[in-house]
Amino acid sequence: MAQCVQSVQEFIQDSFVPLVAALCSEEAERLTRKNNLGFSELVKPFCRLTSEVHMRDPNNQLHVIKNLKIAVNNIITHSPQPGGIRKLLNDVVSVSQPAEGLVANVITAGDYDLNISDRSVKASVPWYNNWKDTLMELNTSTFYSATTPWFESYRESFLQSMPASDHEFLNHYVACMLVVSSGEPEPVEQFLKLSQEQHRIQHSSEYAYPKWFIPNTLKYYVLLHDVSAGEEQRADSVYEEMKQRYGTQGCYLLKINSRGSNRGADEQIPDPWSQYLQKNNIQTQESYDDGPYTVISNKNADHLISDGLDNDIQDGLSNNFKAHPLQLDHLSDTSTSFDATEYIKTTASLHESKKTSSGTPHGTCLTLTDHDRIRQFIQEFTFRGLLPHIEKTIRQLNDQLISRKGLSRSLFSATKKWFSGSKVPEKSINELKNTSGLLYPPEAPELQIRKMADLCFLVQHYELAYSCYHTAKKDFLNDQAMLYAAGALEMAAVSAFLQPGAPRPYPAHYMDTAIQTYRDICKNMMLAERCVLLSAEILKSQSKYSDAAALLIRLTSEDSDLRSALLLEQAAHCFINMKSPMVRKFAFHMILAGHRYSKAGQKKHALRCYCQAMQVYKGKGWSLAEDHINFTIGRQSFTLRQLDNAVSAFRHILINDSKQPAAQQGTFLREYLYVYKNVTQLSPDGPLPQLPLPYINNSATRVFFGHDRRPAEGEKQAATHISLDQEYDCESSHQWKELEEQVVAVVNKGIIPSNFQPTQYCLNSYSDNSKFPLAVVEEPVTVEVAFRNPLKVPLLLTDLSLLWKFQPKDFSAKHNGETKELACGNDMIGAEVIAEFLINSEETKMARLKLFPHQTGELHILGVVYNLGTIQGTMMLDGIDPSIGLQAGKFVYNGMSVRGRQDLEIQGPRLNNTKEEKTSIKYGPDRRLDPIVTEEMPLLEVFFINFPTGLLCGEIRKAYVEFVNVSKCPLTALKVVSKHPEFFTFGGNTAVLTPLSPSASENCSAYKTVVTDSTSVCTALMSSASSVNFGVGTGSQPEVIHVPLPDSVLLPGASVQLPMWLHGPDEEGVHEINFLFYYESIKKHSKMCHRVLRHTAVICTSRSLNVRATVCRSNALEDEGKGDNMLVFVDVENINTSEAGVKEFHIVQVSSNSKHWKLQKAVNLSEDKDYKLASRERGKLCFKAVRCKNSGENYTFADIVFGNEQIISSASPCADFFFRSLSSELKRTHTQSNMFQGAVKQSFDEAVRLIQKCSKVDLNIVVLWKAYVVEDNKQLILEGQHHILLHTLGKEAFSFPQKQGFKKILGNSDWEDLEQESPEMVFLKFFRPESSSLPTRPTPDQLSNLIKTSLHYPESFNHSFHQKSLCLVPVTLLLSNCSEADVDVIIDLRHKTTSPEALEIHGSFTWLGQTQYKLQLKNQEVCSLQLKACFVRTGVYNLGTHRVFAKLADQVTLFETSQQNSMPALIIINNI
Repeated sequence: MAQCVQSVQEFIQDSFVPLVAALCSEEAERLTRKNNLGFSELVKPFCRLTSEVHMRDPNNQLHVIKNLKIAVNNIITHSPQPGGIRKLLNDVVSVSQPAEGLVANVITAGDYDLNISDRSVKASVPWYNNWKDTLMELNTSTFYSATTPWFESYRESFLQSMPASDHEFLNHYVACMLVVSSGEPEPVEQFLKLSQEQHRIQHSSEYAYPKWFIPNTLKYYVLLHDVSAGEEQRADSVYEEMKQRYGTQGCYLLKINSRGSNRGADEQIPDPWSQYLQKNNIQTQESYDDGPYTVISNKNADHLISDGLDNDIQDGLSNNFKAHPLQLDHLSDTSTSFDATEYIKTTASLHESKKTSSGTPHGTCLTLTDHDRIRQFIQEFTFRGLLPHIEKTIRQLNDQLISRKGLSRSLFSATKKWFSGSKVPEKSINELKNTSGLLYPPEAPELQIRKMADLCFLVQHYELAYSCYHTAKKDFLNDQAMLYAAGALEMAAVSAFLQPGAPRPYPAHYMDTAIQTYRDICKNMMLAERCVLLSAEILKSQSKYSDAAALLIRLTSEDSDLRSALLLEQAAHCFINMKSPMVRKFAFHMILAGHRYSKAGQKKHALRCYCQAMQVYKGKGWSLAEDHINFTIGRQSFTLRQLDNAVSAFRHILINDSKQPAAQQGTFLREYLYVYKNVTQLSPDGPLPQLPLPYINNSATRVFFGHDRRPAEGEKQAATHISLDQEYDCESSHQWKELEEQVVAVVNKGIIPSNFQPTQYCLNSYSDNSKFPLAVVEEPVTVEVAFRNPLKVPLLLTDLSLLWKFQPKDFSAKHNGETKELACGNDMIGAEVIAEFLINSEETKMARLKLFPHQTGELHILGVVYNLGTIQGTMMLDGIDPSIGLQAGKFVYNGMSVRGRQDLEIQGPRLNNTKEEKTSIKYGPDRRLDPIVTEEMPLLEVFFINFPTGLLCGEIRKAYVEFVNVSKCPLTALKVVSKHPEFFTFGGNTAVLTPLSPSASENCSAYKTVVTDSTSVCTALMSSASSVNFGVGTGSQPEVIHVPLPDSVLLPGASVQLPMWLHGPDEEGVHEINFLFYYESIKKHSKMCHRVLRHTAVICTSRSLNVRATVCRSNALEDEGKGDNMLVFVDVENINTSEAGVKEFHIVQVSSNSKHWKLQKAVNLSEDKDYKLASRERGKLCFKAVRCKNSGENYTFADIVFGNEQIISSASPCADFFFRSLSSELKRTHTQSNMFQGAVKQSFDEAVRLIQKCSKVDLNIVVLWKAYVVEDNKQLILEGQHHILLHTLGKEAFSFPQKQGFKKILGNSDWEDLEQESPEMVFLKFFRPESSSLPTRPTPDQLSNLIKTSLHYPESFNHSFHQKSLCLVPVTLLLSNCSEADVDVIIDLRHKTTSPEALEIHGSFTWLGQTQYKLQLKNQEVCSLQLKACFVRTGVYNLGTHRVFAKLADQVTLFETSQQNSMPALIIINNI
């Protein structure tokens, strides 16, 4: 139980005090009324004696009475209505409330003054720490005191209102004061009248009330004298007469009203009456006699609780009796039922106090002397009148009992049977029990024992009282008088507890038996409740909290919600006051108490109980319990008009992940909306409230700047650009940023400006949001908000829009370097409103909201504003079954919605750069919702016409690009940048000079062609072109391509179509190719310098041709001194799978382009000139290449045509794609060479460079082809070209990167990671750095190319060996210096073939003459030596046995090696 102000002894003593009746004359009542008090009220504050009192017990032992209190009440003769008692108790509890701070705060914790140590709960229990924290919170909170004054007030009022019963005498009147005014004409006669009136009330059968202790009631005569009226002598004379008549012990002269009522209140007199009268000032009905009170059944009570929000809300205090759902049980035995007949001692004073308000001052005519006189009067009455009377009565009763002890028990019982007229001994025991046992006559000896016990108890003689109770208890039980026995047991237990020195333990089993008897046999809940209140207080004083709690809980029942609530609350306090506090039991019983308070109409107490229980349940994961408590707190708070608390409680239900079923969640939501609506109606002009639903994932908020992308129209395909439908890709985003930096660097002459900010059209949690984003005036800003509905019921948001703040600024006009601020108008920002936005149960849904800025300035997007409502999901919606799905615009509103807002607050990234940031938790800014609206900018839209999705590798296709300026500003400096410039071209500068030939336009060819005559079949047709014409000049970025707009400007609203040629990538598969279009405004802006447009083309390429080529020196030296010639071998293989529908490929032309070499003619061309390759066929072509005459910067193009039309390879698009592939190849090799630049510089010297240059060839081959495709029963002709770049003599080159060799080394899985890289890159990565650095010595292959040798001799030689045994053949050895330096050459003819295989095949011969020659060959010099070979017999001989050594002239024996000719020189010697 909670802490009480009184000790248990004081409480019990004050609960049972001697009762004194007061009977006043009208004049006496008038005198006291001057002080706004009745007589009983006047003396009430002085009824406790300040000194000890002595009296003697029947054994003549002196007995001391301490702290005695008496009760003086007016005589009330009529029976009070039961409803009145219940109304009184309800009001007593309702008025007594805790501190206001508790009720006003939903989450206030209580202060239970607990001493919680680690020893009280075992630390091994897992939940120990949680409970300990909760208890410490309870212990340290200051809002709530652990006392429960409402319970004490209820208990006091309950005990005072106990009806007088025949089975006990504790609340029977012992004495009666007769009060007469001294101002009456005949005071003595008036005393006689009052005495007769008292006698009539006590002894007449017409009055059942009040009850009197003994027939000979003490009458005490009080003469009341008004001092202010004078006539003191008359009062004294009357008093003298009274003393003679009644004796000095039986009368008293009380003088009051020493101060006149008309005097000013200059002297402050204390008001001791207010604390006693406050309880009586509770609002009551006009009269207790008006008839029966309205009774509400429990069904109605439940209805009130469940639908409380729909009914009119009652006043804050539950003082309207009709609103109290209290059921009254009407029992047949009216004499013993609390609910049927109850008695209030203070009814008269209630009647009297009704007429005065609580603010009326009391005792205005009384001085402090009068106070002392009243106190003295009570003492005199007690000392001289009451206690002697009680002492005498006890003696008399004791004597009677002693005189009867001599009789035998059986005779005594028999006598009782004969003389007890009201008994019914013929009834069986069971019947007796059912009627609460026997009813004794007033003079029955058993009742005399009880009467004596009660008198002893009232004067604190507990030992004697216990003895008498114990004796009476046995008699009653023997007679089966259960009501009497229960009463004796009850008081015996209390007497045993109150005995000084505690000679015997408290007999709790007596109380248990008494309670059970009262409740189950006598059906008297009021007496049972009194037992429980007394016993629980006693058990609590003995720290038996568990027993006390069990006792309190046992008496809870359905007949009285108020009693059950109070007892459950006290039981909860018992649980938390235990040595090991039981917090969960405390909380659970507080919930039960709160529920019963609510049923009893005590809304404030119900709310308090739930709030105290909530502090235990919250945060423990018991979501259903939390939901129930929060829901009830919300309901009760709303009923009490504490709307903010109600909103807070309902908000908690909705924002936690609820485990409630859908129907319950729907109820919670409707309640919440109803409460919120009431809150907003109180302050309609106040700020919009924060709504808890739906959840917003702030970090998932995305912001998009610009118009939505236009869909494709027929053949037109809009640029993909960027939209909110695309997923964020970190790698892709980085690529776009690199492309933009690349084009910005080119525009700014190789330098990226310091204020450069990459364009970000879509901002999300992955993008860099540290800077203020830029929006453009008149272009929408779209904010995508991620809503999540945590409930199982759908939410309907209506009138959903963004909440923003805007500060207009003029960025174009600068004043002293500062931005000019403008006045703000209402039409500066247009906001889109979504009329209806439905979020289904547990759904995450994105809402895209737009703002349209009409002026430059700073925009701040603060949040969203909307109406939150629900839909009626159970009904058919316009004939649509709700299970099928809800369609927009078809929602049935339930009429309940509230307007509110939610803020968008995005936390920036955590900072982790400096030491301070790493050691603390700091977050950077996230400015995605704070865009700066800049001046008007041009806006480009790009459309692709006839853009293919699939190509063959190397295929050339012509498409068109349409550029549209949809803004009001002209745009210029249009460029496009891509990582794959070899994929597309807009045509070079020469495209304008050469119109398309008729045949090309007829065949829809992408190439520029010219019809050839039949004479030029085998020879090459020459042309030349500069790489500058195709945008691949030195030092430029090949990735950045200027778009050739007419006049370089696109005016507002204008559009232009340009041709675009596409070249299928050489590798098969799916290719994503990124285009970034860059453009600027003609007018320079301070904030935004340029804009970009993105497009990602996805091309799927399938295999076509595989082209390989090698180049080697020709041995023929026909054109002596005119330079070199070479042989070019081209292998073409059709690797196309027939899935693409390609029937065959035709090689229509092979072209070369180089600064130094050109193709001269085809060597092995077949007669029909048609070069076809069916599937998986392979062909080989051989061409002769010679040096070009001009060695300028221009490239020489040579076309060898296999058909009737020459494709001019030096024009667009053929040359474009060649130069682009050439530049990308150069870039790739340049990147590789830079990786080992340090090693290169150290290892290379001039000699090595010259030697290596000999084996370098810069010859590029372009193979042009046509493919015949059957598609939809139509034959199409596709065109294409492959490039092979020949760098080194003897080294095979390919038209596509080779991987097979590395796949063997790496394995397939590793190879796929390196697929995008060139083979050289992989090679360098693979080997260790020391072995991958360039060699310090030239390789044998490089040295072998210094000198080119050639033998000239007859193929066959006839000789007659019969005539001459030796055959001499002249042989000419031609030596050619291929390098650009002087070379020393040594020719050694002494070499012999030693291997037997060579001898067997070729035979042996001898060189005649000089066997070693030393020569020096100048730069590019050709020298010939005349030699003689000697043969001794016929056969086939290999003349290539000579050895050639070469070294650079200025080197010493460095790099000397054999120049071995690889090709055999065979001669046939015939005999004639």
